[in-house]
Amino acid sequence: MRKFVDLHLCASIDDIKQVERIVNLSAELGYRMVGIPLSPNVSQERIRQIEEICNRARVEFVTRVDLMPKTSNELLNSLGRLRRKFEIVSVACTSKNVARQAAKDRRVDLLSPCLTFPCKRFFDYAEAELASEKLGAFEIDMAHILSLTGFPRIRLLSSLRKEVAVARKFDIPITISSGASDENFVRSPQDYVALASLFDLPALCALQALSDYPLSIVERNKGKLSSCYVAPGVRVMEK
Repeated sequence: MRKFVDLHLCASIDDIKQVERIVNLSAELGYRMVGIPLSPNVSQERIRQIEEICNRARVEFVTRVDLMPKTSNELLNSLGRLRRKFEIVSVACTSKNVARQAAKDRRVDLLSPCLTFPCKRFFDYAEAELASEKLGAFEIDMAHILSLTGFPRIRLLSSLRKEVAVARKFDIPITISSGASDENFVRSPQDYVALASLFDLPALCALQALSDYPLSIVERNKGKLSSCYVAPGVRVMEK
């Protein structure tokens, strides 16, 4: 039985009631693990509150930080400060330099394209080739597809078709997340599988993007954040 994962529930952590509503809905729809973006200076008390909400809903909580650097140096500084504080690190690729630095850095888990401004989409063959040698995955937020209408939606789907084709050509994992800021944009995994056909992602690949791939990223990073972790392939074994 698949364990469905939504790594990008964008509820405002300042509104704990909203967090509870969106987590409970996700649990009802079949998700068993959710990632919620946190600010770099989030308090431990707020993290505990969110963990309690997820525990009551029987959903595993994953800590996540969304980086939106303007330069590659800013990205490197942020990764140095934050990588070991969060289980998931996502980078918004809003410039060519940032996109290429993110693609070749093993500390980046998710490459997130700019879904609302076509001129700022920077996932192409160059980035894909760099990412194929590392551990990053290409993340698709479905809320934008649901919220846009008319020509902007057509343009977005056209861009996604090209990017999905590039990612698959270079065997880069694709993850599907809701990107939902409220309950109105949360859908079931089956709904997302159906929507994925709009950008030419086969049903089996869409299921993997909602389960196997995001789950493997979380499990890998939980291992790295363990006190036993030393380096890739090296761990301290306790008696």
